[in-house]
Amino acid sequence: MAGKRYSLVPPGGGRSYDWTRDHTFVKVSTADTGGAFALMEDNLKVEFALGLHLHRQHAETFYILDGDVNFWIDGDWMTAAPGTCIHIPPGIPHAVDLPPGRTGRMLMIYQPSGFDQYLAELKSMTDEQLADEKLMGELDVKYDIINLGGVPPRP
Repeated sequence: MAGKRYSLVPPGGGRSYDWTRDHTFVKVSTADTGGAFALMEDNLKVEFALGLHLHRQHAETFYILDGDVNFWIDGDWMTAAPGTCIHIPPGIPHAVDLPPGRTGRMLMIYQPSGFDQYLAELKSMTDEQLADEKLMGELDVKYDIINLGGVPPRP
């Protein structure tokens, strides 16, 4: 939309990253906000799981659109139903997964932005690069992703 002072992204639109266990659409990018935030729609596929991690400089906000999504946040397990909003400030460890055999869909705001750029870099990498632990560690540092392990066990 050349010359427009706004952006419009139709349903199913936005930069698309289709992975094995989720399909993310960037709805509002780093470029759209001057780095203030990025907004993504994350379509979580069966067996989606995001291991324990934190961000030192970034906050994440999740709004559940469809399905139940399990969150482990700072030692607490919770199930977020559609309509639930969760905000995780910097420095708070968290992990995400789904109930067995289920899918989910949520909006995610990453503030300040950068996660959309992380996805773009991942998508441009070869299988060999993705398997290179040192390279992946450098990419995580670049994008403020501090990996702490797998999804924590439930009590």
